[in-house]
Amino acid sequence: MNKSYEFLLQDISKLKKIGKKTALILKKKNINNIFDILWRLPRSFTDRSNISKIKDLHIGKISTVEIIPLKYNFPRIRNLPNKVICEDDTGKLDCIFFNSYEGYIRKILPLNEKITISGKINYYKKKYQITNPTYLSKDKSVIKKIHNKYNLTEGITEKKYNFIINQIIEKLPDLKEWLSPRIANLFNNIRWKESIVKLHDYNNIGKHNTKFFKRLVFDEILSSFIVFSEIRKSIKKIKKNKKIFLNKYSNETINNFGFNLTKDQINTLKEINVDLSSKSKMFRILQGDVGSGKTIVALLSSLNVIESGYQVAFMSPTEILANQHYNLAKKIFPNEINIDLLTGKTESVSKKIIISNLKNSSTKMVFGTHSLFQKKTLFKKLGYIIIDEQHKFGVKQRKSLSDKGGSNCDILLMSATPIPRTLTMTIYGDMDLSVINEKPKNRKEIITYSKREDNIKDILTFVKKEIDKGNQIFWVCPLIDDSKKIDHQSAIKKFNSLNKLFHSRVAIIHSKIDNDKKNIILKGFLNKKFDILVSTTIIEVGIDFPNANVIIIENSNKFGLSQLHQLRGRVGRGVNQGKCILMFKNNLSENAKKRIKILKNTNNGFVISNEDMKLRGFGDVLGFKQSGDKKFNLADPIIHEDLFKIAEKEIRRIEIEETNLSKYKTLIKLYDKADIIYDLV
Repeated sequence: MNKSYEFLLQDISKLKKIGKKTALILKKKNINNIFDILWRLPRSFTDRSNISKIKDLHIGKISTVEIIPLKYNFPRIRNLPNKVICEDDTGKLDCIFFNSYEGYIRKILPLNEKITISGKINYYKKKYQITNPTYLSKDKSVIKKIHNKYNLTEGITEKKYNFIINQIIEKLPDLKEWLSPRIANLFNNIRWKESIVKLHDYNNIGKHNTKFFKRLVFDEILSSFIVFSEIRKSIKKIKKNKKIFLNKYSNETINNFGFNLTKDQINTLKEINVDLSSKSKMFRILQGDVGSGKTIVALLSSLNVIESGYQVAFMSPTEILANQHYNLAKKIFPNEINIDLLTGKTESVSKKIIISNLKNSSTKMVFGTHSLFQKKTLFKKLGYIIIDEQHKFGVKQRKSLSDKGGSNCDILLMSATPIPRTLTMTIYGDMDLSVINEKPKNRKEIITYSKREDNIKDILTFVKKEIDKGNQIFWVCPLIDDSKKIDHQSAIKKFNSLNKLFHSRVAIIHSKIDNDKKNIILKGFLNKKFDILVSTTIIEVGIDFPNANVIIIENSNKFGLSQLHQLRGRVGRGVNQGKCILMFKNNLSENAKKRIKILKNTNNGFVISNEDMKLRGFGDVLGFKQSGDKKFNLADPIIHEDLFKIAEKEIRRIEIEETNLSKYKTLIKLYDKADIIYDLV
């Protein structure tokens, strides 16, 4: 019995009929080894099992026919096809060949011998034709089968792909079972090999609720969870000096707030403080909806780290966001704590002073962008790294960050993309998790309206009233320039029209504007130099404009729910009621109507994210391409929520009971996760 997994990890070029050209086509689709091919599932099948008579053929249908070649017609004029006139006892049929040599045709279609062919039926000059038959053989048993149809890569025929798949299945090793008896029993003890065979059986196409399919889904989930578990354990093994503090600075700061922390903020702060004061390195994700108060928690925990004698680095994705966090810290931190802002815009003289202060530890906390991690930026005693809006980091980047921070440096990552627990486990399973669900009691829920674009006059009247009250408005457009292909109002066109109406109190920002100018515009809007900021979706992330209480989103039906929620979260951060207007065209699809209704009915980001993923899929919502994390082949955190929960319990059992992971070696190697943590087992 072949139990080796190594066959499956061989390069695809090891298979028959895969030359350099085919291998290149497959590798462009991230199909690198034999195992990768197995996850390109059949979408339908072609039934070639029944032999038809020529008189019964139907135009456009794929059919199998037994014919006898009677005559060759090889024209001497270039570019004309070769033809073989054939017949059965009911009529005649022509086999047409393009780009085939005479010798080859004579060999495959010898005259007066019975040949079985299969292909698509055409009709020309009152005669049936098959052009370049897909299958052709003297042995009809080779053809009289049901053949799977795959979402083929251009350049690879159905025939070739079936041949490749079939040879893999014939050589499939019967791998030693890695599932525990209890888990295997949940799937009727069906083995991995049998599950793969069934996956490619035409009888099972689309049957995703079967035991064999769920078993393969579970394998994917479990492999990911094991790797995450090992990364967590490897980080926990990193011993550090305890951070000793009495919450002196943080308690003083809380007392001066004038408002109470939410229960979630209090609990989350406790979780972080426990990690900070432990002997094991902290590697935690702080997740919360827009406006839930994550930054406050991060800053309070920073005060405890500073009290313990360490320095803190707070990194943000943009300069304006770094500026915002810095100004908040200046406002709430005790005066004796020296903090600095270090970005690409910091003047060289100031930069030298800040870097010097970090080296001698007179600066206790620094805010900035990626410049904080440049080689020349050195710390005397860095003990805490906080990274805001970290959802674009992948697993490998997070691991390298942990390594970069040093053994005594704890790490907190923050994400404002609220997602269900199953998905959080999928993406951030290597980290401990803290979640803030509550929003501060003084934060009013944003009122969301929907308006057709032909009501633009009413919207403009509303905008004028808001401006007269001293409020500011975001106006979001999907495109920068006009597009002939997509009927979107461009940001530039909208800026020009609004600028005429509101007498130059309008600014515009989009991705084609350089960063320097972008920051000037955003600072200007923050300081109320403009009433309206026309923008593309680049305002989605993190920036806090307390005086902006209205956001208008054009072509809102073209956005995903999560993105609309993030955009909506840019307003209502001050004392005034936040309002969001979703503009749309007539004749909305049912899906679009559903999305708009969800937005109007709830401000809960976790509920919205869940609904968004049901509608669009989790990959589209989170943008895995940006993070470098791969999607699962079969598993879906929403559809297979029950299996994720079972896998979570199973990984906890494995962590407690199984110190030797050698039985999972095959599982981990096959599912291409081992490279993250090198030789795991």
